[in-house]
Amino acid sequence: MSAEAAASICDLEFGGVQVKEPSEGGRWRGCWYERFVQPCLVELLGSALFIFIGCLSVIENGTDPGLLQPALAHGLALGLVIATLGSISGGHFNPAVSLAAMLVGGLHLMMLLPYWTSQLRGGLIGAALAKVVSSEERFWNASGAAFMTVQEPRQVMGAVVAEIILTTLLALAVCMGTINEKTQGPLAPFSIGFSVTVDILAGGAVSGACMNAACAFGPAVVANHWDFHWIYWLGPLLASLLVGVLIRFFIGDGKTRLILKGR
Repeated sequence: MSAEAAASICDLEFGGVQVKEPSEGGRWRGCWYERFVQPCLVELLGSALFIFIGCLSVIENGTDPGLLQPALAHGLALGLVIATLGSISGGHFNPAVSLAAMLVGGLHLMMLLPYWTSQLRGGLIGAALAKVVSSEERFWNASGAAFMTVQEPRQVMGAVVAEIILTTLLALAVCMGTINEKTQGPLAPFSIGFSVTVDILAGGAVSGACMNAACAFGPAVVANHWDFHWIYWLGPLLASLLVGVLIRFFIGDGKTRLILKGR
């Protein structure tokens, strides 16, 4: 590969930050690894850790169906993982968040599918590890932390709407806190974690407050529970589209907004 071609790959823009690396030999290989491979590995690792903690909090909370333990465990775990690994991959750990980030310019389109694949695989690993360390009785009493809040068709509409609204809050916290230059800040990991805690406390009894297809997919595979599983894909992905529209057309900064930019 020529030096010019290598340089063009290393100059790909991800999330509005352009990184230039020397294009020869090991330096170019390091650029390739850090720009393409390492973020996917981090998304897999972070998703596995986050979903392991989340699943375990639900399984161990099986005899006490209150929402406080899962809400705190999910929120604190996500904030911690983002603070630790977010500077490498953006700290998505959620297909819906990755879609929203791509729509507002925080993720290159070519990385969306690799991110989704890494996140879903991480969800599988996290859910499987939660099963390994849990007692069989607790695991099956909690259905392996698979989402079982929706039991009847009459609950579906409310659950879908809840997932859209709850995921909108989460995706806004991510996109406005880490991508939009006017509002980004160092407290973003904690704000994102708090949004998950608030969402679970508010909507856990309505839809389960999944907000993350990887969180639904991993436990569903491990426990083989697929009832109303589609809700946890449709709701969060629709929320991502809504957040993309809100930021691109209305509340994003001048660099992100597509209309009414002013001078």
